[in-house]
Amino acid sequence: MNKPMRRVAIFCGLLILALLVRVNWVQFVQADELATHEDNRRVLIERYAQPRGNIIVDGEPITGSVETDDENFRYKRTWEDGEMWAPVTGYSSQAYGSTQLEELHNSILTGDDDRLFFNNTVDMLTGEERRGGNVVTTLNADAQRAAYEGLTALDGARGAAAALDPRTGEILALASAPSYDPSTFAGYGAEDQEAWVALNEDENQPMLNRALRETYPPGSTFKPVTAAAALEAGLLDSADEPTDTPDPYYLPETNNVELPNVFDDGRCEDASLRDAMKYSCNSVFAELSDRVGNEAMIEMAEAFGFNNPELDTPVRATESVYPEDNRPQNAMAGIGQASNRATPLQMAMVAAAIANDGVLMEPYMVDQLVAPNLDVIERHEPRELSTPISPETAQILQEAMEAVVQDDDGTGTQARIDGVRVGGKTGTAEHGVGNEAIPYAWFISYAITDEGSPVAVAVVVENGSDNSDDISGGQLAGPIARDIMEAVLESEN
Repeated sequence: MNKPMRRVAIFCGLLILALLVRVNWVQFVQADELATHEDNRRVLIERYAQPRGNIIVDGEPITGSVETDDENFRYKRTWEDGEMWAPVTGYSSQAYGSTQLEELHNSILTGDDDRLFFNNTVDMLTGEERRGGNVVTTLNADAQRAAYEGLTALDGARGAAAALDPRTGEILALASAPSYDPSTFAGYGAEDQEAWVALNEDENQPMLNRALRETYPPGSTFKPVTAAAALEAGLLDSADEPTDTPDPYYLPETNNVELPNVFDDGRCEDASLRDAMKYSCNSVFAELSDRVGNEAMIEMAEAFGFNNPELDTPVRATESVYPEDNRPQNAMAGIGQASNRATPLQMAMVAAAIANDGVLMEPYMVDQLVAPNLDVIERHEPRELSTPISPETAQILQEAMEAVVQDDDGTGTQARIDGVRVGGKTGTAEHGVGNEAIPYAWFISYAITDEGSPVAVAVVVENGSDNSDDISGGQLAGPIARDIMEAVLESEN
């Protein structure tokens, strides 16, 4: 064989060798990955070859499956009150994949999870159709309905609400408005595509989970955190001690930039913590934040859950942020402005820790994973996330926050519930260029009964009124928070 032919033969041999290596790599090394890849149509067909397991609230399914006449996808996912529950369940679509609980626990819901091997084997031997397991949530249906209906009653308003059991961290409600019905695009036909496109092009972002995935300036609802930092630093000893704060108050290291108060009648000058919380005195909390300092403020915020990019419920929550900043900006962050940003879940965590005497429990919304035969595969045990404040500090903060609701001149009287200790904090958060956008209306609160603290709530309304002067956390968000708390209290009885 001459030299050119020998080179061609060697080259062809190398090509064949490379082809054999690649074929074996795909068949043996990548086989499992390709077999389970989300873009593998066989995976999708298998996912909908039998009814999915259900997501359970209060012992009842809020999801289902319906048989179709499609030759590929035998079943399609359905939801009960889809718009109300979408922020919890997410969606499961034949064309557009799945999100949130539908995705995170997909292997349980489809019955493919390795932990269901015994159950699947029994079904195969007995000729039963393979079944999916169930995801049992911590949600309270009445609280979720109160949250969703309260938000949607505000005629086109955008907003969100989160409610927790402070004793365990159980998420009781997680509502977002506007919302969407996952059933409208659960298939893959033309109508499903039309619904999907319309939802994604909607400027109001109905598919955004505002309770977990949107951050807002928390405004005055952050003031309990600033008060906690001041109390833990020893700057204050009680709810009734004067704070030695001037009025008018000028931001530090500025050319006499005055920070105004809602009430300009002098009641915020040297106000006690109780009165400062009740009248939402910007001057008092900005001054306290400045005296505590940026580093200690960050430490306190982080103890309450801020600056944590890995908070899973198990759906991942967007990180709430208390920033490193200079003195004047730190003073503003102490009243929930500047670059201070939080999710509604985060602010519910703040209220929960205060109500729970300083102990912050890790929030979660899945209690159990259950096999089709009702055997419990996995159970979540409550876990302590942190202890941001002492019981003594928590009790002082409770005194101040309860004055906001219980005193006739407080800003949160709309949240009162007869016979129940209710503490709260209103917030009106400015934002936008030059703070010209419609303010966000906030309210955080908790309810404590003789048996303990059964619920903590955070509500934010983005656009409750076109007139900025009509925006008030107590007036807009307070009644929604009250209705959520009442729903939880009634279900506990």
